Amino acid sequence: MKKIAVIILSGFAGGMLAFFLMFKFFTHSSPSENFNSSTQIPVTSVSNTVPMALPDFTMAAENSIHAVVHVKTMYKNQYVSDPFYNFIFGEMNQPQQQQVQSSGSGVIITNDGYIVTNNHVVQKAEYIEVVLNDKRTYTAKVVGTDPTTDIALLKIDETNLPVIPYGNSDDLRIGEWVMAVGNPFNLTSTVTAGIVSAKARNINILSQYSIESFIQTDAAVNPGNSGGALINNQGQLIGVNTAIASQTGSYVGYSFAIPVNIVKKVVTDLIEFGEVKRAYLGLSIKSLDQKLAADKGIDLTNGVYVEEVYSEGAAEKSGIKTGDIIIAMNGFEIKDIPQLHEQLSKYRPGDIIKVKVLRSGTMKELDVELKNRLNQTKLERSETAKVLGITLADVPYEDMQKLRIQHGVQITDIQKGKFSSVGIKPGFIITSINKKPVGNAEDAAYILQNIKGSVFLEGVYTNGMYAYYSFGL
Repeated sequence: MKKIAVIILSGFAGGMLAFFLMFKFFTHSSPSENFNSSTQIPVTSVSNTVPMALPDFTMAAENSIHAVVHVKTMYKNQYVSDPFYNFIFGEMNQPQQQQVQSSGSGVIITNDGYIVTNNHVVQKAEYIEVVLNDKRTYTAKVVGTDPTTDIALLKIDETNLPVIPYGNSDDLRIGEWVMAVGNPFNLTSTVTAGIVSAKARNINILSQYSIESFIQTDAAVNPGNSGGALINNQGQLIGVNTAIASQTGSYVGYSFAIPVNIVKKVVTDLIEFGEVKRAYLGLSIKSLDQKLAADKGIDLTNGVYVEEVYSEGAAEKSGIKTGDIIIAMNGFEIKDIPQLHEQLSKYRPGDIIKVKVLRSGTMKELDVELKNRLNQTKLERSETAKVLGITLADVPYEDMQKLRIQHGVQITDIQKGKFSSVGIKPGFIITSINKKPVGNAEDAAYILQNIKGSVFLEGVYTNGMYAYYSFGL
């Protein structure tokens, strides 16, 4: 009992000692902890995010889906049957034909039935059907095509159609919200949204002489969207959807559209002339970069460097010289070749534009009267051209359909010379010159005029016989 009392007293004494020490050394308050209930405590947010309303596309979508159409095409595709099957069953291994159906999208741009789409949507078509959003169906005819920009113009017989008003693609800003309208995978009137990721993008999907200055967006675009509308949040057309960058054939985050300012010019020319009246400066150029700037001793990395000025061209007449750096055109900054092509594509031969160049450290602004490839300013339709003793003519669209070719120019007359000496006959349709496709008489004449050395022609006669010719110039 005595031991128990000792233990209890010892425990009590230890507890009192611990309490005394804690009170003595650990209960001193800092000044910042002495506050009353009325003291205001400052609070700082851990996030500086400002609430922001997302764009509302409901009105733009409602107005635009009625002006975006479903374009269906049919064409015959040749294929060679299985030689093993032919060997077993004794059939000749002759090319066979099968009917192929394809589809894309289009945008109604006038209330009397003009529709813009991509050239690659209709280039093989023997029959084109247009289906409106309200399911009305029409047979369409091709007014004209421009493979250089991948634009085609269709026409249906109807009036009072809904249209999408043009916007201004020059005013488009990176990061701006946009909406794609089309018919991916035959899912009609599909709307997707995204932002403008880049401008003046060149992805090298068209031919050598093509104009590529695409609007890049992350709006979802898939097969079937080609030819559809790219819309801003005001419901204005600012581009025509054309391509996707993908290894699978489906959308993976990158889509590309032709700027509407290019579309407007091409469509206007096709309606007025049946072909595009393209303006040229008459230059050989390179996009300026750090390496080229260092090689040339230039303290600038944006612009277009003039390598060569062609004789009698628009640039030579205006005073542009080799070594000049083009930095602006009609007030628009020029950083590289795609931007220059985009701005130049808005003009016709005979138009006068202001070109700002940097020459030996000094800025100069020159008035340039633009010309066509033949160094002319005329605008009438050039259905024929004469060069090297031959007369070239554009091939009617109906004839190209019959021969199942997508482009070409026809030799209508041959004088004694290089062409006649290798056996070329009148009526021969040239589809390519030195492996470069030709689309009209003016372009073919220009290419032939500037060839030095060997010439290799591919083409077809009106009876369907393919032929190849080679000679030197």
